[in-house]
Amino acid sequence: MAAGNFDINDLKRRMEGAINSLKHELGGLRTGRAAISMVEPVQVEAYGSHMPLNQVATVSVPEPRLLSVQVWDRSMVKAVETAIVNSNLGLSPATEGQVIRLRIPELNEERRKELVKVAHKYTEAARVAVRHVRRDGLDMLKKLEKDHQISEDDEKRLSNEVQKVTDAAIADVDKALAAKEKEILTV
Repeated sequence: MAAGNFDINDLKRRMEGAINSLKHELGGLRTGRAAISMVEPVQVEAYGSHMPLNQVATVSVPEPRLLSVQVWDRSMVKAVETAIVNSNLGLSPATEGQVIRLRIPELNEERRKELVKVAHKYTEAARVAVRHVRRDGLDMLKKLEKDHQISEDDEKRLSNEVQKVTDAAIADVDKALAAKEKEILTV
């Protein structure tokens, strides 16, 4: 019962990568609650180059609706403040020495619905990625069977296993979407 060079764990790993990518993208969506991931895309003009915010400051969440940015170098405070304003996050910084406070405003109903649509778009892209991995696995199985490296029964059994892994991955994607949707719509 040699399965040729087919590895179900490789398919699982690739599907897991699509799910992790989705979770990262969903983490960047604003939900009306403060999250460090909100300011990850902010690039600061520092020392003659563009640097991520987390390389010039420490970001923390002292309250559910407040981000605190502790800038390490006093001379960089203005650059960090400018980068936050220019990032189109809709946040207005309040500077106190080397600490920049970012109040997270309430989301209105229309904005919440837009964010849910964006979350659905990210989720659909993750589902497509998972299905591509499934297709690759099934194509490989068909090729192995055609080349007589595995039997027809093995091909059927492994195809069912690939489908089970795919169903589990799609369920994880849907669970991530449901959690994010609930988080966005919670007032």
